[in-house]
Amino acid sequence: MARQAPGRIRDAITEYLRNRSEACTVQEIYEGVRRRLGPSVSASSIRAYLRLNVDQAFDRVERGTYALQLDEGAEAPSYDPESPPDVARYGTATLVCDDCMSWLARRAPKSIEAVVTDPPYGLVEYSAAQQRKLRDGKGGVWRIPPSFDGHKRSPLPRFTTLTEADLTSLEHFFLVWGRAILPVLVPGANVIVASNPLLSHRVSRALGEAGLERRGEIVRLVMTMRGGDRPKNAHDEFSDVSVMPRSMWEPWLCFRKPIEGRVQDNLRKWKTGGFRRISRDKPFGDVIGSHPTRATERDIAPHPSLKPQTFLRQLVRAVLPLGEGTVLDPFAGAGSTLAAAIAVGYRSIGIEYDPHYAEMARRAIVPLSRLGASTRAPQESLGLAL
Repeated sequence: MARQAPGRIRDAITEYLRNRSEACTVQEIYEGVRRRLGPSVSASSIRAYLRLNVDQAFDRVERGTYALQLDEGAEAPSYDPESPPDVARYGTATLVCDDCMSWLARRAPKSIEAVVTDPPYGLVEYSAAQQRKLRDGKGGVWRIPPSFDGHKRSPLPRFTTLTEADLTSLEHFFLVWGRAILPVLVPGANVIVASNPLLSHRVSRALGEAGLERRGEIVRLVMTMRGGDRPKNAHDEFSDVSVMPRSMWEPWLCFRKPIEGRVQDNLRKWKTGGFRRISRDKPFGDVIGSHPTRATERDIAPHPSLKPQTFLRQLVRAVLPLGEGTVLDPFAGAGSTLAAAIAVGYRSIGIEYDPHYAEMARRAIVPLSRLGASTRAPQESLGLAL
């Protein structure tokens, strides 16, 4: 069994207890940490860490039960994943500050018609410690690109730094998540998951094992800051070499819950099973021309993984073949998927665990939805035969 770095265990325990308003048993803490870090975590390591840090970081309320110590004068956490979640509504969109696994466990079966989400597909970069480093603007796995040509780029996580244990945890996370989301989907529901060329095969394998049916990939054509660099500390010696190709596309994995009977049968019963066409003469294609998210949108929602409304509106519109149903984003971030759903007239639900990003979404959903981004797919300009 691969060993977890002590810092990751510490951060996961602290994050779990910070979001609880009551003391927790070792077993509860272990299960919470295991959901975040995967199967390589052992209960004994959790128990040992808690015992060794009593009076320094944790209070032992009673035997086998611990709570996070609060700084003197600090307020108790206001967000508790086990309590009724913080819910905000914006017309046809609902934002819930909650852990998506807990929310999915409470959700009625067969009540969601589509999923569009950009998850924490490196996992490490959204740990409490790495988020602090991102918000401080230094250190960690987040690469802060320099400003050039007059534009400051958004931070990017370095997925090449992930260890084999990190990658195993990644697969385990998406396997558990896929199994959790399957019961709430109606048959034929599309599940579209943003990924990365270095990690998409791992995510895809886990979702397939969870019981979802792979239906290909949707390619977002966009120039990113990833790849294309010369060998580190040997730029001059190998000036004509790129360590890896400059990334010019982003994969969005395309899955669906298996249909009941034929597609037409599923469409009649569940309103799902395919994609909404661009028009009567043009099908929805699997390549979408895009661009980096514009500054006007980032000013509204300064989330490091914010995707542009022009792209999201095309994608969200397509996932409900008859234009009926609810689109779920279980990793809502700044609420951009919900904003896109409002813009195209769909019902949507977003779940965001991090109160910082949930607050950002509360401020951003309506302004993003009102931006004048086109919902028409620019696929004709790509020279594609539709």
